[in-house]
Amino acid sequence: MASSLTKPVSTTKATGSPASPSVHKQALLEKINNRTAKVAVIGMGYVGLPLSVCVAKVGFSVTGIDVNPDRVNLINQGESYINDVTSEELRAFTDQAQITAVTDFTVLDDMDIIIICVPTPLTKNLDPDISYIQYSAEHIAKHLRPGQLVTLESTTYPGTTQEVILPMLTKGGLAVGEDFFLAFSPERVDPGNARYTTHNTNKIVGGVTPACMEVSKAFYQTSILDIVDVSSPSCAEMVKVFENTFRAVNIALVNELALLCDKMGLNVWEVCEAAGTKPFGILSFYPGPGVGGHCIPIDPFYLTWKAREYNFHTRFIELAGEINSGMPNFVREKVMRALSQQGKPLKGSRVLLLGMAYKRDLSDWRHSPGIDIFTILKRDGVDVVYHDPYVDEVIDHDGGRHQSLPLKGELEQADCVVIITDHSEFVMHDIVEKSAVVVDTRNACRNVFDNREKIVLL
Repeated sequence: MASSLTKPVSTTKATGSPASPSVHKQALLEKINNRTAKVAVIGMGYVGLPLSVCVAKVGFSVTGIDVNPDRVNLINQGESYINDVTSEELRAFTDQAQITAVTDFTVLDDMDIIIICVPTPLTKNLDPDISYIQYSAEHIAKHLRPGQLVTLESTTYPGTTQEVILPMLTKGGLAVGEDFFLAFSPERVDPGNARYTTHNTNKIVGGVTPACMEVSKAFYQTSILDIVDVSSPSCAEMVKVFENTFRAVNIALVNELALLCDKMGLNVWEVCEAAGTKPFGILSFYPGPGVGGHCIPIDPFYLTWKAREYNFHTRFIELAGEINSGMPNFVREKVMRALSQQGKPLKGSRVLLLGMAYKRDLSDWRHSPGIDIFTILKRDGVDVVYHDPYVDEVIDHDGGRHQSLPLKGELEQADCVVIITDHSEFVMHDIVEKSAVVVDTRNACRNVFDNREKIVLL
């Protein structure tokens, strides 16, 4: 039988005595208000590092915990490895020891607020892998003391906070909502987005108890402009996976439209842009070579996995995943056709991929469709290489390591150039002029008017 996601949580101790107004809550609220609360952030990646800086800016002292010693050393040297945080910005806090980093979880003894920002990947069977969350919770449980707030920001399936973390933290006898406080507040990081940052992106917060909600909201509203209350951690968890599933489904819709337009001889980009001029009833999404990053390719599977617990099948969501995951093979087909038009076979031809990051002007290549395309073409016997000014090296799905090659000279040598990521520094006029043929998966050549016969759109 499926367990309820919103079952009541007891705030009484094991003796059964009713919970009185928590002295621990008042003490923690006071520390939050006067900025003396010590903050620990577990996982100093694309979420954890920007969050640490955001929290430090309003006066908190932050200790980052990461199992990667290289990251820890870089942070303590004031060197940022995340696009959204400059080294100068980070150094302003590390020089004053307001932000420090360690690999040792024993520092949790002295922390008042503990935030979990660890990865949540998928297994080979596309099931949720919450082992990083569990690993973090195990260490927190060893050091949990009265007066601490624990929040989870890692994207996960609805129920994780109450069904997985809560039992681990209450095992030692402390009562949630009275002795310690627990909430889920999903990250909403959009790497490379200069307009919406951690500070000005609305923050969803769901506490296990009303006291948990009060404390977590009080903390987050010190550094984030707008807080959105929801009734439970499970609701907050569902909000996060719905947001990313919404994007995945709409991307799949335009990707499927691209497949149809290809057969009908229509320009899918023209269709999407014209449809986007309607002032109501439509949101603009565009096709591409696939979906990348940590969220869109993964989060919908967290929801479909949880749905099976209730004997519910999310057919619409699963179909979207199937369409999006099939786009790299469609790009392969486009490359094969483009080479065929030149009288060249796929096998043995030299193909240059431009851009391996999953998003423009970033160095993040997690789950990039470029890796899929690279691997597919390599297995076809293609002499495939890549250039990306932000990504020095990638690893294909067969474990092969590949370095970014200089753009100069490679354009002329390639039998086909494929634009995977439309980095702003790519000069499309020059690329088209120097290439034999260009397969453009991003409509990056929209403003190139000469040599249009060389351009093959997705």
